[in-house]
Amino acid sequence: MTTGRFSDKLTMAILLVLMLFGASLSAQQNTLVINVDQGKVQINKHIYGHFSEHLGRCIYGGLWVGEDSSIPNTRGLRNDVVGALKKMQIPNLRWPGGCFADEYHWMDGIGPRSERPKMINTHWGGVTEDNSFGTHEFMELCEQLGTEAYICGNVGSGTVEEMSKWVEYLNFDGVSPMADLRRANGREKSWGVKYWAVGNENWGCGGWMTPEFYADQYRRYAIYARNYGDNRMLKVAGGASEDDYNWTEVLMQKIGPQGMWGLSLHHYTTTWRGPKGSATQFDEEGYFVTLDRCLKIPGVIDKHMTIMDKYDPEKRVALVVDEWGTWFEVEPGTNPGFLYQQNTIRDALVAGIHLNEFNKRADRIRMANLAQTVNVLQAVILTDGEKMLLTPTYHVFEMYKVHQDATLLPAELSCADYSFGEDKLPAINASASRDASGKVHITLCNLDPKNTLNLDTELRGFSAKKVSGRVLTAPKINSFNSFDKPDLIQPVAFKDFRLSGGKLSAKLPPKSVVVLEVE
Repeated sequence: MTTGRFSDKLTMAILLVLMLFGASLSAQQNTLVINVDQGKVQINKHIYGHFSEHLGRCIYGGLWVGEDSSIPNTRGLRNDVVGALKKMQIPNLRWPGGCFADEYHWMDGIGPRSERPKMINTHWGGVTEDNSFGTHEFMELCEQLGTEAYICGNVGSGTVEEMSKWVEYLNFDGVSPMADLRRANGREKSWGVKYWAVGNENWGCGGWMTPEFYADQYRRYAIYARNYGDNRMLKVAGGASEDDYNWTEVLMQKIGPQGMWGLSLHHYTTTWRGPKGSATQFDEEGYFVTLDRCLKIPGVIDKHMTIMDKYDPEKRVALVVDEWGTWFEVEPGTNPGFLYQQNTIRDALVAGIHLNEFNKRADRIRMANLAQTVNVLQAVILTDGEKMLLTPTYHVFEMYKVHQDATLLPAELSCADYSFGEDKLPAINASASRDASGKVHITLCNLDPKNTLNLDTELRGFSAKKVSGRVLTAPKINSFNSFDKPDLIQPVAFKDFRLSGGKLSAKLPPKSVVVLEVE
């Protein structure tokens, strides 16, 4: 009896050791193979674009304070915000909306500010806008940033004539009523705006249209939005919300590659049924569910791209994801119509995943815009009077800027799962590119909030000699930068890697975003 019990215990002990060894072995089987010599597709820098709507404190107090403000500014634009966005290398900025675009009449926002008519922002908070920030102020902002303007025209409540005249005002250098009006308002040379959206969310706040009706409206508006001089407009049709594949089908069929440069898609990491949850007060379940929703978005994108491929196999039409990001409940005590929310390391991981996935689809996705730039939804910057802070999402964009206009590198990732209860998702998300100087950049997200993950990377067709890196992580899953502690979460040097025999091994901290540069 004693011998039998001993034998049973020994067997159980051996099984336990084997299980532990197997788990340890499994934890080390995270591998990334990058084919450095096979890259063909360029990652368009405009994938890293942003969105500034007349919503809450995005424009007023966020970007614009006016020349008479005590807050340091250049021609009314906040110096601190402009400086931060320039460091992030913002490639384009979408304006004036959003839902606001389809009730905005651009001529109300030109001329002497004291004479501009006021309006009610019926979509966002019911506040009165004085139109002090209009076309000239926005174009001044783009010039200070060194970025491309992406203007959204009014289809919902506007007219073909109104949009046509706006294009003429911005883009024509000859003699005409609109060009002369621009000169009278102080601007001699045209701006030559290339990127134009013909309406916004026309299935909803932009007119509650059917796809068939909108497709006809697009064709009508687009033909009168004319090219002037050497400028060639790149027109974006108002595309689908989330998984409305019929909308994409109809627009690709009725407009097609000849009629549009891009087709938009809006998809937020949120729940539209029931409470959206707090941006900061959440447990691991809230963390997991948000990342799980985020990882389902690439599947939705792929289905839209499959429909686009049916009508456009040569991929001439860009998929423009010009609204994306997290959407939670507003911060307690703030105006519900202002959509002001904080920003944690969870948001940083959502941003990292999106940008990785956009990179990997760069043959079709050629523009995207995070919602939004300042003080709204998943903002990269928050302001409070004279104070300004950079959110974790800002730091991801600043770290990932190395991918802009670089060559996408084909990569195969095999990784462990991050499990929560009976559910699981891939624990690592990655993309890679090679820039014009030959440097390889690898962006990695470890979604596991508790465990460091070992990742072995093979760089095929490349002789690696030097590696450096940066990492963004946080003390807790709901840590955020506050105005009391604005630098709690910021990138630091990453050194937990080893390069040996052409192979790169790295230890990714829990809930982290890592960027590696390999020379």
